[in-house]
Amino acid sequence: MKNILVTGGLGFIGSHTVVELFNQGYNPIIVDNLSNSKEEVLDRLEQITGVRFLYLNENLANYEGIKKIFRDNKIDGIIHFAASKAVGESVEKPLLYYENNLVSLLNLLNLSGEFNVSNFIFSSSCTVYGQPDKLPVDESFPKLPAESPYGNTKQIGEEIIEDYCNSNREFKAISLRYFNPIGAHESALIGELPLGIPNNLVPFITQTAAGIREKLNVFGGDYDTPDGTCIRDFIHVVDLAKAHVAALEYLEEMPKNYDVFNVGTGNGYSVLEAIKSFEKASGINLNYEIVDRRPGDIEKIYADTKKVNGVLGWKAERDLDDMMKSAWKWQKSLQKN
Repeated sequence: MKNILVTGGLGFIGSHTVVELFNQGYNPIIVDNLSNSKEEVLDRLEQITGVRFLYLNENLANYEGIKKIFRDNKIDGIIHFAASKAVGESVEKPLLYYENNLVSLLNLLNLSGEFNVSNFIFSSSCTVYGQPDKLPVDESFPKLPAESPYGNTKQIGEEIIEDYCNSNREFKAISLRYFNPIGAHESALIGELPLGIPNNLVPFITQTAAGIREKLNVFGGDYDTPDGTCIRDFIHVVDLAKAHVAALEYLEEMPKNYDVFNVGTGNGYSVLEAIKSFEKASGINLNYEIVDRRPGDIEKIYADTKKVNGVLGWKAERDLDDMMKSAWKWQKSLQKN
């Protein structure tokens, strides 16, 4: 059984990927410093899988601490999720984002070389495209200037990985450019669990519906879109998690050292369409208000998924209504606890 180091493995996408890795016969080793997650997720993963995974509380910026993890465990591959990821916060605190997101990556790559770990999956983002000139966006599109320091860390991260692959022919890596992950596991035991005020749309929607937030702010109603609100390619987190397993398996036979894949549904939905889908799924009318645009937000983006569908043999299976139903089920489960 191959050991896969999952950084940020107690977070939203990381925890779902741990489940899918286990389902496909891998042994996840979780590293998470709990900066945007809770240790109770480990208990929930055990409820889902019946297995208590090895969990190590360590900051990836601590080189010696991470080196000990490599020394103490045989690692066959790495899936690197751990990063600061709020667009708005990155505009306010750019140095924090550059330090956290890039130092952690450099440490992992250095240790991969030292301990002969040759398979690496990078959690990237469609933000690397900036605001594309045409849609849907495919992997050949140029990286336009990033709209935020967060987006820039993903662009720089990809460049660092590609340069390292070019210098080390034994090392293989894939960057998965996520679009907008939402939803939750069907068990409602794991889902998006923001600490404090949510930065992402769907947790804010569900918390508003649950009465935790007074109202939902929709940032911008004057964009060049059919209803004036931003357009995104929402993807169910379980579908996204399965894409990581497909990428890991493809690394074994990948003919080159480095590749990138869009991971989305190929469908663009506006923020107002997402709200309507949630209202349909929950039977609740949301209290929302359209307010000024937010710095760093991209107007519209959705994926061309032909490459990921064809090369990895992966395709998103769940639609927007499925995503919203699972997100609401997850929120209701939190209310009970």
